Amino acid sequence: MIQSMTGFGKATLQLPTKKITVEVKSLNSKGLDLNVRMPSLYREMELGLRNQIALKLERGKIDFSVFIESTAEQTSTKVNVPIVRAYINQLKEVYADADETELMKMAVRMPDTMKVERDEIDENDWVQIQTVVEEALQNILTFRKDEGMSLEKEFQLRIGNIRQYMTEALELDPERVQAIKDRLQTAISELKVNVDENRFEQELIYYLEKLDITEEKVRLTNHLDYFQETINGTEANGRKLGFITQEMGREINTMGSKSNHAQMQKLVVQMKDELEKIKEQVLNVL
Repeated sequence: MIQSMTGFGKATLQLPTKKITVEVKSLNSKGLDLNVRMPSLYREMELGLRNQIALKLERGKIDFSVFIESTAEQTSTKVNVPIVRAYINQLKEVYADADETELMKMAVRMPDTMKVERDEIDENDWVQIQTVVEEALQNILTFRKDEGMSLEKEFQLRIGNIRQYMTEALELDPERVQAIKDRLQTAISELKVNVDENRFEQELIYYLEKLDITEEKVRLTNHLDYFQETINGTEANGRKLGFITQEMGREINTMGSKSNHAQMQKLVVQMKDELEKIKEQVLNVL
């Protein structure tokens, strides 16, 4: 089954002193374009986290975020008391008559009056965070698979339409061949010259062979079959599907250039339209 590159996954965990939320979003991309946002405390774990994400998601423009919300009454931000007192003493020299409260308000606005005490990584917390990360990644994979099912239905519809238009075009082939013969006969008649019938038949056969679309029909059918076989595969196959659609396009274009028949050309245009819709959606396939 194919998977979409588009997806969203989220998971949360409530610990005794903090709430952890992991979100991962994915859009289509030619390769893996990974952006990770997480608290600086856990930056040393980022490389391993990137490898974990890359292994699971493989490809796409991915935004991965870890949010940690403190639910404890204590805070890691402290007032830098010595610095504040030093500022107050200096301000007294400038504003000797100022009220102590006013000096305090001025002092706490100065640089370095607040300090953040760096916490150490709690290994148990990190193990639990990895569990949440894994849950979020599983959620986005489920989302991708669901989107992939919708894409597969779309592809089956478009492939079926191309097959139908090709069948209708081939049904017009006898009419097209006869129209070409009649056109050439009329042109010769208007020239009012004598023509060797055998030579005329040979030239006509050669001309019709150059306009024959049997080979294109066979190759296009093979490409359509291969496309359906690929979307039923088990591996990531978006790039392969892209290559197959290119080959399909070549055969359809050749049919159009050879058709030389208004109704058949109309059907070719409809086939091209269906193929363009397939190409647009293939960009979303993993």
